[in-house]
Amino acid sequence: MTPVTVPATLDSLGAIAEYVLAAAASAGLDRRASYHLRLAVDEIVTNIIVHGYGDAELSGTLELRAALDDSALTVSIEDSGVPYDPRQTPAPDTSLPLEERPIGGLGVYLALKSVDEFFYERVGDRNRSTFKMYLPSAPIRDQGRA
Repeated sequence: MTPVTVPATLDSLGAIAEYVLAAAASAGLDRRASYHLRLAVDEIVTNIIVHGYGDAELSGTLELRAALDDSALTVSIEDSGVPYDPRQTPAPDTSLPLEERPIGGLGVYLALKSVDEFFYERVGDRNRSTFKMYLPSAPIRDQGRA
C-alpha cells in the first residue's frame, strides 16, 4: 500500500483507521484480527497525538506504511513527537478492583496484547512504532493476542 501522511491530530483518527482496515482487508485478515490491529494502532496513535505532540505543545505529522509479505502484515507509524516507547508503560495490575486501579496504562497494555508483534525504535529524531499481524495462511506461531 502507498504510505499516507496525516496531521498529528485527533481529527486524523478516522483516516488512520480506514488505512489500517484497508491494509488488513488486502492482507486477508479476518474481522477479529482486523479489529485487533485497528484497536492497537488507534490506542498507540492516540497516545502519540495527545502526549507526544499535544502535551509537549508540538505539531507535526504521522506517516503510516503498510507492507505485506508471505507471513504477515506490518503497519508502521513514524512521528517526530517526544520519544515514546509504549513497551515501557507499566502493565496495569488487573487483579485490583477497578476503583482501586490508577488511571492510565490499560489501553496501551491491551493494544500491545492485541497484535502478534510490536516493535519500537527511535530512528534519528523520529519514533517508529511497528505492528505485525500474522496471516491466516502463515505457520502458527506463539501469538500474543487474547
